[in-house]
Order: sequence, then C-alpha cells, then structure tokens
Amino acid sequence: MNVYNIAVDDVIGGICGLAETNYGYTLENIYPLINKLDEQRKILDSKFYKRLERDILAGCLMPPLTLAFVSRDKIDNLEDLGKYVNSNISHGFILDGIQRLTTLERASQKDGFNPDKEIFFNIIIADNKDKLLYRMITLNNGQKGMTPRHQIEILTKELFDFEQLAITVQTEKEKSENPIKNSFSLGDIAKGYMAFLTNNVNNENSKIIEEKMDEILVGRILDNDISKNQIEFYDVITFVAKHTGNSYCQTWLQTANNFIGFSVGFNNSHELLNKLDSNKLESELQKFEAAFKILNLSKINLGKFRRELSKEFIQNLEKYMTYNVEELTEVFFELTITE
Repeated sequence: MNVYNIAVDDVIGGICGLAETNYGYTLENIYPLINKLDEQRKILDSKFYKRLERDILAGCLMPPLTLAFVSRDKIDNLEDLGKYVNSNISHGFILDGIQRLTTLERASQKDGFNPDKEIFFNIIIADNKDKLLYRMITLNNGQKGMTPRHQIEILTKELFDFEQLAITVQTEKEKSENPIKNSFSLGDIAKGYMAFLTNNVNNENSKIIEEKMDEILVGRILDNDISKNQIEFYDVITFVAKHTGNSYCQTWLQTANNFIGFSVGFNNSHELLNKLDSNKLESELQKFEAAFKILNLSKINLGKFRRELSKEFIQNLEKYMTYNVEELTEVFFELTITE
C-alpha cells in the first residue's frame, strides 16, 4: 500500500493519511478484516450495491474506504506512516466501507474483474479506542445499517482484550447457551461505554422513537469532547478487573445501572479510586447501598435513580467518603424529589 499524504486530525489528536493500492491487495489483505467486525453491519443487497458491482467490472473508481488503527507509536513523517500501515495492516479496522468491500469481493468472482485496478483509502491512527470509536460514529452517522448502540457493542467486544484483563465477558447469546459464573454481560459493559462517551447515564428512553434517540446519542457523543478526557474507557475496565477478586465489589459493578453511573463518575474520581484497596471500595459501596435502600423505592424510578445516584456518588467520592449513611441518605433524598 502506497501512503502518499500525512496530516493531523486535531479533534482526536490522530494521524491521517491517504493511501493507494489495488483490488488484488485489498481482497487479500483488507477484505479479511471485515471478519473482525462481522456484526458491524448487515450486508445489504440493494440496487445501489448491485449497480456498484457492475460498475466495478466496468472499471469504475470506487469511492475511498477508511482504514483505522489504534497505536501510540510515534509517527512523525510520511515514511513512518507508510511503514506503520504496511507492517500492521492485519491489525486494522474498517471504519467505513464494509458494503463496498463485500461488493468488491462479489465482483471478483465474475468474469472481467481486474485485480490491478487502483483503490484509495483514508488512513486514521488514533492513540486510544475511544477516539477511534468517536470517529467511526461520525463517519457512520446518518446511515441506517448500524445504530450507535450497535457500533459501540460490537467494538467493545473487539477492541478490549478482556482475557488479558482477567475478567470474563459474555454476550447474551453466550450466556443463554453456556453461562459462566460471575461473568460480565457484554451488553452492560457496552451501556457503560455509551455512558462514558456521552457523559450521560440516561441513554435509553422508550418514550422516544428509536431513530430520534439514535440522533440524540450521536449528538451527545459529538458534544462530549473526549479529547479532553484524562482517562479512556480502558481505564474503567482495568479498574473493574482489579477488584473482581472482591465478591461484593464485583456484584455491585455487575449491576448494569451501577456500572453505567460508575462509568461516568469514574472520570472525575479516578485518581482517588485507584488509591483504594478492595476492602475500602467495598465499604464505600456498602454505604451507597445502605443510603439507597432507605429511600422510598416505590415512589421513584428505581433504574433511573440508581444510575444517577451511582454517578453522583462516584463522581464526588472524595466528598461523600466523609459522610455517614444518614448524611448520604439526606443527599439522595434531595436528589430524588419529584414533583
């Protein structure tokens, strides 16, 4: 792959470039990458892609695809970028172009296909997974093939090495077929990731039609300047893994609404939290639960306020560590007053 341009994306602080190769190289080295994100988008059998297939055979120039990488390697110039891309092609992610690649593969099976035809790529290298996902959502915004929730869930599965972190994560399907005791739900972790990216714990609302809610979620992600975050979501997952040896902490964090609030609050209190051992963390979480259970739970939206109060508690943990249960309950009471 010939990389012939380099620039900086000031929003995500990433390196970008333009690259050229041919259909043959693309099918051999880049098309297999769609298997990494096989749930990324349903393959569409539309008139557009049937027409594109015919156009490929007729020698059209396909619109550029987007290939991305997560790396902290120092890349200062065009030569460095070219070496990195060609050495790490198997570790890339297709951020934009799944449908075009599958169409290209179908066309390659037909008579008249030219493997030497040139094809162009936009290259993006981000230094963390949050920024890569942010850019993916902006690229796919407005397309109906995959919702923001779906993008986040499947990339959560692909981008985070849970085995290395020594925590077990299962999809809903895996849990139903072969449940593993004390495993985390991928869907719940993805909800926490969504909360982290939007800085908002209320990202689901049955009163709002799905399409409109998707627009709201994209807006929240774009409005939340993740480039200013002191941490990335990987730090949240690492913290969770650190405390899974404590059964109380693990059970509390495995509760979806707790984890959603925790994922947002962690950004503000990560330095303090990382100084706590599991016993101290358990003590603070027990205080949260004791205060929460004193509330008149029959008169509040339990899930909503558990998300909001866990966010409040974790986000301002330095202050609330000095409170006793009665004082914390008073705070929770004030925050849950509804007209």
